[in-house]
Amino acid sequence: MRGQSAVRGGDARPARPGRAQAASTGTGAGEARAAEAAAGERRPTAGERNEQRRQERRAARREQADTAAGGAGRGTAGKPTAAGKSAAAGKSAAAGKSAAAGKSAAAGKPTAAGKPTAAGKPAAAGKPAAAGGAGGGKPRAAGARTAGASSTPQGELSQGPRASGGAPSARTGERKKHRHTAASRAAAVDTTYRAGFACFVGRPNAGKSTLTNAIIGQKIAITSNKPQTTRHIIRGILHQEHSQLVLVDTPGLHRPRTLLGERLNDLVRETWSEVDVIGICFPADEPVGAGDRFISAEMAELKATVIAVVTKVDLVDPATLAQRLIDVSKLYEFADIVPVSAVSGHQVETLVDVIVKRLPESPPLYPDDVLTEEPEQVLIGELIREAALEGVREELPHSIAVLVEEMMVEGKTTKIYANLFVERDSQKSIVIGSKGARLKDVGIRARAEIEKLLGRKVYLDLHVRIAKEWQRDPKQLRKLGF
Repeated sequence: MRGQSAVRGGDARPARPGRAQAASTGTGAGEARAAEAAAGERRPTAGERNEQRRQERRAARREQADTAAGGAGRGTAGKPTAAGKSAAAGKSAAAGKSAAAGKSAAAGKPTAAGKPTAAGKPAAAGKPAAAGGAGGGKPRAAGARTAGASSTPQGELSQGPRASGGAPSARTGERKKHRHTAASRAAAVDTTYRAGFACFVGRPNAGKSTLTNAIIGQKIAITSNKPQTTRHIIRGILHQEHSQLVLVDTPGLHRPRTLLGERLNDLVRETWSEVDVIGICFPADEPVGAGDRFISAEMAELKATVIAVVTKVDLVDPATLAQRLIDVSKLYEFADIVPVSAVSGHQVETLVDVIVKRLPESPPLYPDDVLTEEPEQVLIGELIREAALEGVREELPHSIAVLVEEMMVEGKTTKIYANLFVERDSQKSIVIGSKGARLKDVGIRARAEIEKLLGRKVYLDLHVRIAKEWQRDPKQLRKLGF
């Protein structure tokens, strides 16, 4: 059966959930992971490397701003680099807007998709823009190793001098010990630069947002155990040495009962038609149902490559996972089927490799210090709503909306004023709680997440308002950004 043969894992059998990260092996990476384990080192995940890049860029911009404020004038340290966005340029990294690559209103794709951004073109050998990035950007150790392997003959893996007395050199010993590994790596490494869009779809609460956050390495999409938590199209950007993957987090496809539900479904279908790869998420802890069959059937007329992603494998035993993989493989002729756990990290790297190799050849679409193109106010509003969803009754999550009314920077503190909207007085009482205790708790948890996002102190002022039947009112929906 085609679906079963395409299942990605260490062998033909499904891997045991909850296994250590080293058990998740990508293409040609088994020997490398074994060597790292023997050396007592853990290879950083793609998301961790992405977050490290963001921190380096942020430190570089702060250093440039401090230098300029200290009277350095318009020296070299005060200028924006080729990669990018200095503090003086007035661009927010969180907002992620690129003047050189504007987005279309519907697709969210750069209009000049055939042109590289200011981050720079990849070199003839596939060198990414990150290597010439701004300020604090340093080439990753893994990237340097790959570049060295691609430009050095296999017989010169080690540059150690020949030992005295006619002893074999370190280079010769290294070559004999690793010749098969070196050959397999050389065959597996594709230095062609690829960039494109992918999205995870599925029924509500299938683990799409959690998986997006795990791949990007930063919380750009809110998560909750309540269905239909995601309401906005959020784009997260993963930068790697030879690729740039733009992940589009979409709301769960569902049977709409309100005007809001209809608009969210329209957003999902619009996204399907404009991405390069679609990953349908099937939770391993739930049987394949009518909703899964409906979504799989809708893939037939799409041009995008479709893969299956079996999520939450850490919650089931091997026998259940094996049956779930068989059931999923019968739904559609998927290009690949990848079982993953966003919580444990199991096979997340493998999933990234599977998606990236199906992206088109393209220069980078965004500067390499941008992790999302969403405005800060949208991300902050979502973090507040996530905190408000914690511990509420089943019917309330669908009735909560958040609008950030004002943001201002005063010294080292950002002041944020936001309103939470509900549909009835009884819902307002639930959100506020006894003597305002619950609203205070929402503010504390939301402020902690917002400070992580912005990297500075935050003053958060929250108020609860009533907007009757806002989910069915076109005017209210427009006001709230839907």
